[in-house]
Amino acid sequence: MRVKALLALAAAFAAVSASLSTTQAPARQASPNAQCSLDSTGLIPLTDMGSRRYRGYRGGLYPGGVNRPVPKYMKKGLAASRQVRPINGKIVLLSIGMSNASAEFSAFKRASDRDSQVNQNLVVVDGAQDGFDATNVNARPAYWDSVDSRLDAAGVSAAQVQVVWLKEAIAGEHRRFPKDAKALQASLRKIITTMRFRYPKLRLVYLSSRTYGGYAITGWNPEPAAYDSGYAVRGVIQDRISGKLKGPWVGWGPYLWTDGLAGRSDGLQWTCDDVEADGTHPSKSGVQKVVNMLTTFFKTDPTAKRWYLSRAHP
Repeated sequence: MRVKALLALAAAFAAVSASLSTTQAPARQASPNAQCSLDSTGLIPLTDMGSRRYRGYRGGLYPGGVNRPVPKYMKKGLAASRQVRPINGKIVLLSIGMSNASAEFSAFKRASDRDSQVNQNLVVVDGAQDGFDATNVNARPAYWDSVDSRLDAAGVSAAQVQVVWLKEAIAGEHRRFPKDAKALQASLRKIITTMRFRYPKLRLVYLSSRTYGGYAITGWNPEPAAYDSGYAVRGVIQDRISGKLKGPWVGWGPYLWTDGLAGRSDGLQWTCDDVEADGTHPSKSGVQKVVNMLTTFFKTDPTAKRWYLSRAHP
């Protein structure tokens, strides 16, 4: 079975993972060939699970096995969206996360800056950085110092940050589900709590989990950790719904995971050409796929389109 092969591959990465520091993401190194033969894991995207379960856990992006917020929580998201207004003439949309997130969001920023449909008051800033996984973003002040520098270079400040896209993973993750998901969930909660105090006007946080990791030839974040990260995101959202996590409204951004070439019901596939030689970082085509999903999300999601689009494009 593909799942057994996947678990065997994950076990093979354990030796590499054991040598990785829990406080420093590994340096990015090119390798000659991605693991292109592992083009499907047999795992089912959360959005397609229906009544099926993964190791006893239901699918769906939100609690209850659904892919949209329940009306009560959506109402709170819409209320938070209405609070997003220019501060000193600007609305800042900031990314927080790792190297993959930076590659994707920096390309999204370039596309957004050229898009005539986008609110002219919006300033998109890429705060995601190489070498910072979910466990060390909070542990190393240098991360937040760099974010501050990027905000300053864009002519804005922390006081103007109202929306964040957060995408993270734990480098060298090799624990079995649900331990891996719970560890990432805890780290994401800490990051959101930090942002709550660094950005006092933060209204909305959108999270995305990893893209497909089956082609990885490193122990950075292969399958099934990449897949399991979707449960970490859902757990954080459930914490916010229940009140265990305070601060801005938290919801899904675009769900990026798909089962390699097997794809998912909306047709999204992740091919070996969509990754760099290490099988982990997105190639130009992979980046473009994420840019397309981010653009569609911000233009169509009820909590995002109000402030993302110009008034001429409601």
